[in-house]
Amino acid sequence: MDVLRLTLRQLQIFVAVARSGSTTAASEQIALSQSATSSAINELERVLSLRLFERAGKRLLLNDNGRALLPRALALLDGAAGVEQMARDSSAQAQSLRIGASTTIGNYVLPTLLGRFLTQQQLDQAPAWQSRVMIGNTSVIAAAVAAFELDVGLIEGPCHEATLEVTPWLQDELVIVAAPDHPLANSSRDPTVNARVPVKALREALWLLREAGSGTRETTDQLILPQLRSYRRSIELGSSEAIQRAAAQGLGLACLSHWAVEDLIETGRLCRLPTTLPKMLRQCYLVVHRGKQMTPALRGFIGCVSVGDFLPRP
Repeated sequence: MDVLRLTLRQLQIFVAVARSGSTTAASEQIALSQSATSSAINELERVLSLRLFERAGKRLLLNDNGRALLPRALALLDGAAGVEQMARDSSAQAQSLRIGASTTIGNYVLPTLLGRFLTQQQLDQAPAWQSRVMIGNTSVIAAAVAAFELDVGLIEGPCHEATLEVTPWLQDELVIVAAPDHPLANSSRDPTVNARVPVKALREALWLLREAGSGTRETTDQLILPQLRSYRRSIELGSSEAIQRAAAQGLGLACLSHWAVEDLIETGRLCRLPTTLPKMLRQCYLVVHRGKQMTPALRGFIGCVSVGDFLPRP
């Protein structure tokens, strides 16, 4: 067997420098002096016989070699962390999971999914169980899975991370809603006019939008924006809950997941606008890093998610 010349510490230092862009910033993160950090990078490049960074003043920028090494280094460090955890507690690897979910899924779907998962795996009887859930917009969750900060992600929009395995999951319907006393809601109920709100009226309305990077916003832009040509008047908010409240106050129209608004529609705080637009469906995805080592907990969670019958489809 060949003797390995690389060490995990070298890879850890390499990742820290790649993320921070300098040996000074990296040294603060990994409790090492700046000179020792710089020496470790030089030694790594010598061992590999490859330049990994371009030097731009005090900044270190990954070159093509460095960009190719980064995902492999992350995968090795993630696997080593799993080995250490298993050594500390023989059941820890089977009983821990880091889950990421984009905002709508995290708030409205994941609680039901976790309940079924815990029941199926009988984790309420397990001697130890630890899980961490991160909720953010689609781009944030995908980036965290790509960086091995999360084991698995459930996202609402397209994934742009090349290192991830992307599996189609549930389908979600986007619906246009407004306050019951909104002029367009009233006109849609007027029997003397066409009950379906035309595109011209939608173009003139004020729109309540999610932030850039949100799966809901990306899908809205893809499906509605070509019809509207532009959002002539809009307010951008950072969560579906904020948009729901703003819409319920009559501020404007919102295009949101039916999961997010079905309760408000049932209680009469919002109403669904019938429009001349086609039905809007978006595909949700499960993402895992291509280099991720499958643990029993992760395999069980993916199996539970893949059944996909815990919520009605639109």
